[in-house]
This record gives sequence, structure tokens and C-alpha cells, in this order.
Amino acid sequence: MTSAENALDLNAVARRWWAIVIRGLAAILFGVLTFVAPGAGLFVLVLFWGAYALVDGVFNLVLAIRGAGILRGWGWLLFEGLVSIAAGLITFVWPGITAIALAAVIAVWAIVTGIAEIATAIRLRRLIRGEWLLALSGILSIVFGVLLLARPQAGALAVAWIIGAYAIVFGALLVGVGVRVHRWVKSAEHLIPTGGTPTHA
Repeated sequence: MTSAENALDLNAVARRWWAIVIRGLAAILFGVLTFVAPGAGLFVLVLFWGAYALVDGVFNLVLAIRGAGILRGWGWLLFEGLVSIAAGLITFVWPGITAIALAAVIAVWAIVTGIAEIATAIRLRRLIRGEWLLALSGILSIVFGVLLLARPQAGALAVAWIIGAYAIVFGALLVGVGVRVHRWVKSAEHLIPTGGTPTHA
């Protein structure tokens, strides 16, 4: 595949780089809230995380729908979005969820979405520089999920701190990915004329 074709392949989603940045900012906001209000209780933590998972899922669906049939690997974005929305809904439908159950839900979500992030990064590795940030966020998610499953008896406060720290780092990586994609769009615009036809092979 030529560089111009690569540009067209990524263009549909790359121009929605802001959606990736918003995902990252939402994660950072959620992480900060868990540290600002650590004693707010499990119920508040559930609401915080449920809201974040829904926002994350919606923006993944936006990226997937925009890239459907155009971007290779868009199915992984769709899958990740549906998993995030489902996980968020579970926490709202089950308001009396225990700390252990919440940790299990978040751990499974982290592992599944981590796999999707890595798969997406592999698809993008020949299109943009900085895809390693997306792969790193996926690895971080998987490690976080495994650690959370390995310590199911941790108290609600410990769970909140672990989740908060993960969310902040994960969010920062996503913001980095969004910025990288935005720069890619700027540098590749000369390959895609207004009519959408590559300027050269």
C-alpha cells in the first residue's frame, strides 16, 4: 500500500483525533475525582466509573462508525466501545455492587479493552508514528486488569486509588495518541486533495 493510500485509509478516523483526546481527558478527570474524593464511598466510585465507561464507549463507537468499511481494524474499535458501554451499564443497573464485584467488572473491562487497543495499534503501525503509545496503553490496561483480579480482597479505598492511578496514566497516553494523530493529519494533508484522490502512487 502506498503512502497516499495509507493516508486515505486513516483519514476517516484521524480527523476525529479530538475524540481520542476527549477519551483521554475523561479518563484523567475520572482518575482525579477518585483521589479528590477517596472517602466518598463505593456508590460514588461506581457512579464515577460508570459515567466514564459510558463516555469512553460512546467515543469509541463514534470512531468505529466513522471508519466502518474504510479503516482496517475498525471492528476492534466497535468491540471496545460496546464492551465499555456494557460495563458502564452493569454498574448503573447494579447500584448495590460490592467492592470485589466492581473490581472484577473493571478488571475484565481493562483486559478486554487492552487487547483491543493493542490490536488497533498493530493495524496503525504502518500509518502513523507514535502508535506505540496506543499499544502501551493496551499493555497497561491488561497489566492493571490482571493485578486487580489478583487482589480481589483489596478494600474499597485501595481499589479507588489503584483505579484512579491507572485512569490518569491511561488517559495521558490516550491524549498523547490523539495529539500524534492530529500531527499526522497535518503532515499528510498534501497527500489527500479536496476531491479525495491521492496525488501520487
